[in-house]
Amino acid sequence: MTEFIRPRIIVAGTNSGVGKTTIVTGLLSYFNREGYRVQPFKVGPDYIDPGFHAEAAGHSSYNLDTWMTPPDKLNETFIALSKNADISIIEGVMGLYDGGEDGISSTAAIAKQLNAPVILVLDCKSVGYSIAATALGFREYDKGVNIVGVILNRLGSDRHEAMVREVMGKIHMPVFGAFHRDDALKTPERHLGLTPVTEVETRVLIKHMGEAVSRWVDTDAFLKAAQQAPSMFVDVRNDFSAKKRVCIAVAKDEAFSFYYPTSLEYLEKNGAKIIEFSPLRDKTVPEADGLIFGGGFPEMFLQQLMGNISMKESIRRCAERGMPIYAECGGLMYLCKAIQGFNGECYEMAGIVPAVCKMQKSLQRIGYVKGETLLSSIIADAGDTLKGHEFHFSTLEYGEGFPWAYNLQGSRQKEGHLEGYSNKNILASYLHLSFDGNPKAGEKLIESCERYHCSKEGK
Repeated sequence: MTEFIRPRIIVAGTNSGVGKTTIVTGLLSYFNREGYRVQPFKVGPDYIDPGFHAEAAGHSSYNLDTWMTPPDKLNETFIALSKNADISIIEGVMGLYDGGEDGISSTAAIAKQLNAPVILVLDCKSVGYSIAATALGFREYDKGVNIVGVILNRLGSDRHEAMVREVMGKIHMPVFGAFHRDDALKTPERHLGLTPVTEVETRVLIKHMGEAVSRWVDTDAFLKAAQQAPSMFVDVRNDFSAKKRVCIAVAKDEAFSFYYPTSLEYLEKNGAKIIEFSPLRDKTVPEADGLIFGGGFPEMFLQQLMGNISMKESIRRCAERGMPIYAECGGLMYLCKAIQGFNGECYEMAGIVPAVCKMQKSLQRIGYVKGETLLSSIIADAGDTLKGHEFHFSTLEYGEGFPWAYNLQGSRQKEGHLEGYSNKNILASYLHLSFDGNPKAGEKLIESCERYHCSKEGK
């Protein structure tokens, strides 16, 4: 075991919507502007919040998820990613104790695993002295979680702030910051949560968030709390990168942006060269041995995606030649014959998955799942088990004999549900995976791409 000193702190909330993302993004912006090397993290499988983090910090934010990634691997990843940081700031998910069955993937679970101090964000709108009971309850609920203080949010006035600070003093709860209501700090939202970072005037918004932190947060006390986090003891394996054997082209633009950095880095470390292309703007896919279409918001760009005919034709040619094509959620939608938008109109898509995707007004699936692979595919053998999560508002309309990829089962489901399309060189599903958490799947994808590469070369 090796000892590591890693200044770190978790910003958690009593529930979703209390302002965690705004406050964390502001903290990242502030410390980055002040010259600190700050490494952001996000608890859970969310894709959108890390986009705001990355814009504010100037580099990638990483997910910490004990369901998607084995605990020992998660600790090792955290140590490696935070090694050059002056401070690591971790944004929690939902409420402090929420997440998965029995809180297995909760912010509290991550706090215990990383032995990290926690600052709790309290929404003080329309509440006064009673907020002390909330803070006290969270502190007493699990003494194994080290709540070192609070940040007050949505205060209505100086008098309101003084009242809440007074009652926090009575329960000996340090106050690290006090934000007054400011509509200019609100982040735009969409049906999957926050609007992706590429679609808003982020620099102006994030600059304002950083200015709010400098005005309302005791940043010296915040930094000191992070520096007082105890040492971590972790077994670290030697890290190496394999020789590049294949080239994988990844769809990356405003419509397709949901990728875990550690997942793509896993592919790179194991022999894949990763290049990017845009289904929105490029005319064809680049020369490659495999394609990946991640999730995102294709439903917001239906006219543009439908109009890029040469790109769709290029994808169909790749499929016909036997190139491995892997897609998740929004990528699955794009590979279908058509997408029926929220307006009821159908838009022709790539057409390599024999189904029509239909947008629905309500959430169809959400949560962590285990998937039993039903058919051998480009990432798994029949019978393999994969771990991931679902989050989507669309459904598929398909015909008889549809080649299902998985039987997925959530932690609270008595019976599983069929999901995904698996046929020869194509695997497309709503299942979001992390290849570093499902290493066999990543290795098999590279092997599938390598076989295709050799077939092109006539080997």
